[in-house]
Amino acid sequence: MNQLIFKKFKATDFKDYFRLVSNEHVMAQITERAIPLEEAQVNYQKLLEHNKKHELYGSYKVFDSVTGEFIGLGHITLNENKIEEAEIGYMILPEYWGKGYGSTIAKQLIELAKQANLSILKAVIGPENIPSRKILIKQGFTSEKICKIEGLPGEILSRII
Repeated sequence: MNQLIFKKFKATDFKDYFRLVSNEHVMAQITERAIPLEEAQVNYQKLLEHNKKHELYGSYKVFDSVTGEFIGLGHITLNENKIEEAEIGYMILPEYWGKGYGSTIAKQLIELAKQANLSILKAVIGPENIPSRKILIKQGFTSEKICKIEGLPGEILSRII
């Protein structure tokens, strides 16, 4: 497995972001629908604003250090109401599924989170997303609950740092 590089998304990276969020296979596990262009543009502006707020927290463009290929997105989002808690998440283009990238991204996000003053990491997945569930369990996460999140089925997992 090649080393992955994480760089915060910049204004010039919308094309890669849109490749992810407009992909119905990627989004089936997240919002159950691909995101149309105008909605993605609004969401991307919010992502860029979040990236400016903190040096460590935000959304990262993930790519292979050898080939330079865009793999997906990884994020660490601070819980503004509980500053000792953050959420990690990732989206990977389908052509990279099943190749160990999810595990590598999760490990690197956990290592990034350890640099912050956090005590708890959370992750939210679709309950039927067995590959992501396996990745998170291997990284020390445990299931907290299965519930509706913004009207969609979700599973919340957590891990003490």
